[in-house]
Amino acid sequence: MSQVSEEQRLASGVDELVARLREEGVTAGLNEAKTILADARHEAKHILEKANADAHQRLEVARKEAEAFRDAGIAALKTAMRDMVLDMKATLTEGFGADVKRLVSHQLQDPQVLKQMILELAARARDDINMGKVGSVEFILPETVIGLEELRSNPEALQEGPLTEFVFGLTREMLQEGISFAVSADMPRGIRVQLNDTNVVIDLTEQTVAQLLLQHLQPRFRAILEGVVK
Repeated sequence: MSQVSEEQRLASGVDELVARLREEGVTAGLNEAKTILADARHEAKHILEKANADAHQRLEVARKEAEAFRDAGIAALKTAMRDMVLDMKATLTEGFGADVKRLVSHQLQDPQVLKQMILELAARARDDINMGKVGSVEFILPETVIGLEELRSNPEALQEGPLTEFVFGLTREMLQEGISFAVSADMPRGIRVQLNDTNVVIDLTEQTVAQLLLQHLQPRFRAILEGVVK
């Protein structure tokens, strides 16, 4: 009877030991599982945070690159617009200068314009001669106005005949008071006035007149292009 009880007690102890071991093993397994799960969650969080940081960094880089590309595009457009405006202004200014030169050249071919110029200059020259400021004055005209062959064959034609339309109403008295006319084969359109005793030449040819006009007109024309003057 006692032997059976001892066997039962031993069996019961073994069962308790197995149960305790099982319980401790389950508890340890659970604890280990919890640790593994916590580590996994921590690692996942770290990975997620790193991924978010990388994504944010890449987005920031992409944003800066997009801004730089946009700024470069705007700068290029501004430069292109500036160059286009400068080219347009240069073209308009050049065209304006060409128009002024063309207008001057056209006007200096007009007999009436030349007539008025010679009359006014001759009147001033006569006054200067009478006042003793100059000894004699010579008007030099281009060959296209007065035929060179005609001058060679008839020098007196400067005072009479067909050339009277180029001395434009100047009286014989004016011509006798020290005012004379000559022709230059290589002279452009216009007039030159030679003050013989002073070696002073008043140049009223097309190029000089155009340059004088442009010196006065071009600054205002540029101011109009710049919007300074309306």
